[in-house]
Amino acid sequence: MGRGPKKHLKRLNAPKHWMLDKLTGTWAPRPSSGPHKMRESLPLVIFLRNRLRYALTGKETKQIVMQRLIKVDGKVRTDITFPAGFMDVISIERTGENFRLVYDTKGRFTIHRISNEEAKYKLGKVKHVKVGQKGIPFAVTHDGRTIRYPDPLIKVNDTVKIDIETGKVTEFIKFETGNLAYITGGRNMGRVGVITHRERHHGGFDIVHIKDALGHAFATRLTNVFVIGHGDKPWISLPKGKGVKLTISEERDKRRALAASE
Repeated sequence: MGRGPKKHLKRLNAPKHWMLDKLTGTWAPRPSSGPHKMRESLPLVIFLRNRLRYALTGKETKQIVMQRLIKVDGKVRTDITFPAGFMDVISIERTGENFRLVYDTKGRFTIHRISNEEAKYKLGKVKHVKVGQKGIPFAVTHDGRTIRYPDPLIKVNDTVKIDIETGKVTEFIKFETGNLAYITGGRNMGRVGVITHRERHHGGFDIVHIKDALGHAFATRLTNVFVIGHGDKPWISLPKGKGVKLTISEERDKRRALAASE
């Protein structure tokens, strides 16, 4: 093997949720190193070209970002392979559009437009709470932010509301039963429901039981659960379907009813 970081990504090896076809080329855009993991992120080129269709080619996408028109979490990004991830706010001031990257119930990043008011903040899941040099406590969120001197009540797995302009924490939600959560990994990725129970497994993975709006119960690992609201009130707007997963037959009936009404 060659030394150093890998710089290429074959198209067939790209994450399935990017929804790239097999035959358009050999390669896929490899995300730069950044705040989100490679396989849990969406490069800006795929968002602008394949999702929004604002460009036809990679070169056109580069011309858009080099005009400094695209902001991710309030910062101008000129790298077309910048890895935007879950909860990131992508703003395009020229068109007056704001998007939040969230999953649909099939585990894919969806185009979710949000208002200017909602684009001022984002949620972050607390991954670590530690004490650094000179006894300064800090918390680290899922998108790689370090928050110094957090509220002493903030613990791992809680969710913080971050003001994008200042980077400060304005509010937080505890990870506890009765709160609304978004599933960010596993078979149930993209589903939204209320936490009903947490099973602790010492030396293993803690399992969280969740019930969605239709009363369907499911379970997943603690690492896949991202709290998004107190009680059943979400702090962010949810994408189409509100995070409720339908069975194949329910989806078919919905499609047929829609076709019949037209």
